[in-house]
Amino acid sequence: MIGKKVPDVTFKTRVRDESIEGPNPFRWEDKTTKDYFAGKKVVLFSLPGAFTPTCSTYQLPDFEKLYPDFQNSGVDEIYCISVNDAFVMNAWGKGQGLENVKLIPDGSGEFTRKMGMLVCKDNLGFGMRSWRYAAIVDDGVVTLWFEEPGFEDNCETDPYGESAPQNVLEKLVAAVKGDQAA
Repeated sequence: MIGKKVPDVTFKTRVRDESIEGPNPFRWEDKTTKDYFAGKKVVLFSLPGAFTPTCSTYQLPDFEKLYPDFQNSGVDEIYCISVNDAFVMNAWGKGQGLENVKLIPDGSGEFTRKMGMLVCKDNLGFGMRSWRYAAIVDDGVVTLWFEEPGFEDNCETDPYGESAPQNVLEKLVAAVKGDQAA
């Protein structure tokens, strides 16, 4: 994965629009891979689903908490992507009280499939979802890769550790220090 460009995809997002009246002031807005990744150094992490236990209790909240530390290591943005639609991702972000991490809805799983990370989770009633991973992406190119072990369809476990924000930050800091020493 290291050295690979992220796939060129258009994401269907919902954005707040104050000109829309009523209880749902959002409109559709297409965002592209270029919109998210061009000219930026980002942390991208993917998980099986919004509102799921590990994702909601540890992974997303810890990336949110460690955002300043990631910024201090040269990261411009932290993105969480999941094979969920924009409505689900927006509701999850609101429920999590996010201020720093940005959520990317990969409703059809196109980005995830093109990353080679789409797995079947029918054993949990999820259908096709993302395997848990994280990456450092610099101007659209993967420079560090963190994939959970045991990649397979209908995995009986939900491995978590490689893509944990603490591990990603530790490896990023080491890489930055290594670059500065060179």
